Amino acid sequence: MSYRADKIMALSGVNLDNKTTKGLQNIFNRVLKNGMHGLGFSPYEEGQEPGTQVTEQQIRRRMEIIKPYTKWIRSFSCTDGNELIPVIAKEYGIKTLVGAWLGDDAEINKKEIAGLIKLAKDGYVDIAAVGNEVMYRGDLTEAELLDFMRQVKEAIPDIPMGYVDAYYEFTDRPKITEVCDVILANCYPFWEGCPLEYAFIYMKEMYNQVVKAVNGKKVIITETGWPNLGSNCKGSQPSFENAIKYFINAQQWSQQDNIEMFYFSSFDESWKVGAEGDVGAYWGIWDKDEKLKY
Repeated sequence: MSYRADKIMALSGVNLDNKTTKGLQNIFNRVLKNGMHGLGFSPYEEGQEPGTQVTEQQIRRRMEIIKPYTKWIRSFSCTDGNELIPVIAKEYGIKTLVGAWLGDDAEINKKEIAGLIKLAKDGYVDIAAVGNEVMYRGDLTEAELLDFMRQVKEAIPDIPMGYVDAYYEFTDRPKITEVCDVILANCYPFWEGCPLEYAFIYMKEMYNQVVKAVNGKKVIITETGWPNLGSNCKGSQPSFENAIKYFINAQQWSQQDNIEMFYFSSFDESWKVGAEGDVGAYWGIWDKDEKLKY
């Protein structure tokens, strides 16, 4: 193989084009058993959605399923039962990136921040995430978000704190980047319409763009993934094989280059179709009935 071909292969990830579906499934299972750095934790069962009270029983059942495969979990809220996720994770020896969900409801925001601080002071938070894609959605002003971040940092100064958003926000919003102890970046080639054959290269470019913008701070990929069903997003096509290929390449890069990555997501959640269209329900490694999909 030529130097140029070698370089293209390294950029593109493992050559999976000549693999049968069964061959892809075999590689997927080997990679999964080798373990992931992190996984987004999906607590909601069929018929549930944010605002539903989740139970200790359902969290514990799903934690039992994923615990052999991940060192970290990421939670997205500190209310409505979600505050039990990091507590149960710690029982199983799993580290926690715990998020306070911030939106346009001031009372809920106060409860979320208070919940995050309490969990941290009680020893259940390894990294604190203040908000998820708040700037992207436009739910708060930058000044309001910065106030919440400073409030958390003042309350729990010894715990790394950051804010989660799309990778480009950390270039566009240097004030937020400056306040973060750790940079928590979502990198989704799918949502930018990138065809699968170029998606892995593009995801690495997203990551490297953040690294260049943050003056040496640690960068963690807090979400990346590929759905197996649903409508195309321009050149991005959901499929069984594409989801497997993206997972394999992302996980092997994470291992080889020591990239801290939280894969999205653990379980399919049907409520996501409201915000994301039909494709929103199919990002899980396990389906909505908690069966391994691949």
